[in-house]
Amino acid sequence: MKTIPCSYLIVVASVLATTIPAWAQQYPVRAIRLVVPFPPGGGTDTMARVVAPKLSELLGQQVVSENRGGAGANIGAEVAAKSAPDGYTLMLATITNAIGATLYTKLNYDLVRDFATITQLATTPHILVVHPSVPVKSVKGFIALAKAKPGDLAYSSSGSGSAAHLAGELFNSLTGVKTTHIPYKGGGPSMIALVGGEVSVAFATMPSAIGYVRSGRLRGIAVTTDKRSPSTPELPTIAESGVAGYEAGSWYGLSAPAGTSKEIVNRLHAETIKVLALPDVKERLFNAGFEIVTSTPEQFAAFTRSEIQKWGKIVKSAGLKAD
Repeated sequence: MKTIPCSYLIVVASVLATTIPAWAQQYPVRAIRLVVPFPPGGGTDTMARVVAPKLSELLGQQVVSENRGGAGANIGAEVAAKSAPDGYTLMLATITNAIGATLYTKLNYDLVRDFATITQLATTPHILVVHPSVPVKSVKGFIALAKAKPGDLAYSSSGSGSAAHLAGELFNSLTGVKTTHIPYKGGGPSMIALVGGEVSVAFATMPSAIGYVRSGRLRGIAVTTDKRSPSTPELPTIAESGVAGYEAGSWYGLSAPAGTSKEIVNRLHAETIKVLALPDVKERLFNAGFEIVTSTPEQFAAFTRSEIQKWGKIVKSAGLKAD
């Protein structure tokens, strides 16, 4: 048998090492950072705290949530977009990022160009909630009060251009009332302000508000989606309460910096889908007001583009702008 020279074997081994796909190199080998572009306490933070520990178990490495709130979710998004595309930085993307793509005229990242989508995670309705001191228990009662006191009722949101902000603006537009928008740096601070009486009302995400409603610290009036929420079936929709055509909600998804290899994206997609199928995860998310929705990376990319177009039209027609 002819002996193969050792130098030849070394060359072949070197070539193979450069062509072995990322998934075959035992990714991950260290902790993964999950950038959450909002402060603690809101719906995005809740989602991260449910999903990250379970993803850690399946991947065999810690997935560490890092709250980087501020500037309408743009600070955290920019941090994630400019991180190395090696699978060790992820971002919990939300509808706010899609709205911000056209609301903000000067962004240092592009939601489509600078991210590799992995999967959508969930949707959630918003819930019209008021401080207990506000003497209304229905949408009609709230409209009547707001019309009697134009501009006096202030509503909090998780930031300018957030879904909670636009949900309030849509309500004003369709009902003819005038309420005053007060932006905060996230869903958590927004709810603290409402519970503390700094503002009177909010169109908050269900995960941000549901605990306060169940404890009696806030009063739930109605949900913003076109159908009642399974988490709060006793609450009517705003549309069925007399505001025809009203519909709003939020969504959450998982992304990585653009350039992250397809093998890593596929690995993260597969493990995240497994996490969302776990009975305890499904129960925790349901109790928090989420409705699980999954997709392929390609489907989530197409969805993200469609959301940017959809909200871009609304932002333009409403004359909204933020910098």
